[in-house]
Amino acid sequence: MGEKSKNTGANVNTSTKKEFAKGDLAVYPAHGVGCIESIESKEINGDTMNFYMMKIVENGMVIMIPTSNVESVGLREVIAENEIPEVYKVMQEKVHNGDNQTWNRRYREYMDKIKTGSIYDVAEVFRDLFQLKLEKDLSFGERKLLDTAQNLLVQELSTAKDMDEISMMKEIENLFQ
Repeated sequence: MGEKSKNTGANVNTSTKKEFAKGDLAVYPAHGVGCIESIESKEINGDTMNFYMMKIVENGMVIMIPTSNVESVGLREVIAENEIPEVYKVMQEKVHNGDNQTWNRRYREYMDKIKTGSIYDVAEVFRDLFQLKLEKDLSFGERKLLDTAQNLLVQELSTAKDMDEISMMKEIENLFQ
């Protein structure tokens, strides 16, 4: 599905395309958790195509996703609650960046990771920027990326754990104590 998956794969079936139903929660890369509001058919250039109409939870934006492009756009299910400790492990890794890169090069690399849609990549971006923030001031772009990574993590993890986002943020902050 276009993401680097670190899960052990006991219940992952890569041979079949994931299908969603009305009411399912899913994650759209760089936008976060959304709800499949409907599945609609539309005629485009003489071809009839089916689309998931997905409403992003955070801002109410509606995205039309061709059902045939689910894998290529990175649409995926919210992670299972039993995968959360693995995400926490990624966030807790101590990584010392050689910091030879300019902020804009780091920014591009982090943005590429966020666009993969992988919760593990988003956790890495959050961890790296959070640790960098403790060492020095972040650029405006890096601060925005840190906020984006944090929002994406909090949304998905709170959805997976069925808890409110404020409690989830406190749990994440406790990982860095």
